[in-house]
Amino acid sequence: MRLTDILQPDCVIVPLKGGDKHEVIDEMAELLAEKSPIASAEDLKQAIWQREQTRTTGIGHGIGIPHGKASGVDKLRMAVGRPEQPIEFGAIDGRPVDLIILLASPLDQTGPHIQALAKISRMLTEDDLREALKVAPTAEDLYAIIAEHESNTPV
Repeated sequence: MRLTDILQPDCVIVPLKGGDKHEVIDEMAELLAEKSPIASAEDLKQAIWQREQTRTTGIGHGIGIPHGKASGVDKLRMAVGRPEQPIEFGAIDGRPVDLIILLASPLDQTGPHIQALAKISRMLTEDDLREALKVAPTAEDLYAIIAEHESNTPV
C-alpha cells in the first residue's frame, strides 16, 4: 500500500481554516465526504470523535492522526491538512499540532486501516520529511513531498 493510493491531491488543505481541534477535524471530514463517495460527513465526524474520546491522536512532534471507521465509507480514505497556526490537540508530548493526517475507513477493514496508520507513522519518523511537510507552502507542494518520498521508498 502506498499513501498516494488513498490520498487524492484535492484532499490536501494548506492552510486549514479551522482554529481548533474540533473545527479542523470537521473541516477535513467534510472535505473527504465532498471529494469521495462517503455517504455521510456527520457519521464520519461522529466516528472520529468517538475514537478521539478514547485516547488522543496527537502522537507528538506536532502531528495529529485523527481516524475513524464509519459505515458510509466506501474504502480507506485520507486527507492531510496544515493549520495556519499550531493547534492544541491534547498531544502526548503536550505540544500543539501543525500537521494533521485524517484517515477514514469502512467498519469492516481493520487490516488496511492499521497498515495505513503504520505507514504514516513510519514516514513521519523521518525528521527532515516531517519538517518539509510542515513548511510546504501549498497543498500541491505537500502532496508532492509525500509522492516523492513514496517513489523513493520500497512498498
